[in-house]
Amino acid sequence: MEIYNRYYKAMFNTSYRIVKDHFEAEDIMQESFLTAFSKLDTLKDISTFGSWLKRIVINNSIQHYKKSDTHKSMPLDDILYKVEDSSSTLNSDELSEKSLKVNTVVKAMNTLKDNYRIALSLHFIEGYDYEEMCTIMDISYSNCRTTVSRAKESLRKRLQTSA
Repeated sequence: MEIYNRYYKAMFNTSYRIVKDHFEAEDIMQESFLTAFSKLDTLKDISTFGSWLKRIVINNSIQHYKKSDTHKSMPLDDILYKVEDSSSTLNSDELSEKSLKVNTVVKAMNTLKDNYRIALSLHFIEGYDYEEMCTIMDISYSNCRTTVSRAKESLRKRLQTSA
């Protein structure tokens, strides 16, 4: 239970950014924990549990997302809550300015093509490098770099037009 309590919020947010549905993200997160606990004996280094679990969550989320017929828009409340929660040391003016910037970027990201949005989330929010993203997204290294580059350019253009 201690492990679950330590990781469930981060794993939920990770899944939610991909599947864009609160209930589906909860289901995926729970399934991922069950998978992780049932395959715990395959984990070579217990100190990498968090990243191993995140990989399971991302793989399950992407697999579910690809199967899904309908793609719903992502509410900003959970993402803004996460940013505000992690920014408790900022004063209220800094926090509202940061929330506004995050809100603008998230809105712009939501207008991107799905593969661009997923690539940017994995790279910038989750912190995966290109090699890890290739495995997760099942694409070649050059395709991964191209996708991230095009996604950044597309996001940049959308942010410039909204400014």
